[in-house]
Amino acid sequence: MLKFTEEHEWLDIKDGVATVGITAHAAEQLGDLVYVELPAVGATFSKNDNAATVESVKAASDVYCPLDGEIVAVNDAIAADPALVNSEPQGTGWFFKLKLANPADADALMDEEAYKGMIA
Repeated sequence: MLKFTEEHEWLDIKDGVATVGITAHAAEQLGDLVYVELPAVGATFSKNDNAATVESVKAASDVYCPLDGEIVAVNDAIAADPALVNSEPQGTGWFFKLKLANPADADALMDEEAYKGMIA
């Protein structure tokens, strides 16, 4: 199940665990990323907490936690090569996996059609 936030994060949810990243639109707006700071595995976040930081040639931005949960994995590849986020933001450029505290909360997020309407 693919969901989107107003803060331009995407979530691919399977069995109560969401793979989270930033959308292609967000990556394009940020420009070339030069640095990514990821959260620690085991850290818990509430919805809209700052979970990660990205720095581009234009600016530094926060990546927000889209729902309440615990970080169960991070993508070390993007810390080593932030350009992966620019080249495949909704693929190999994912940020972290979040075990959702309440998977039903995802129902309140946008689907892809609604997100595309928001950025149009």
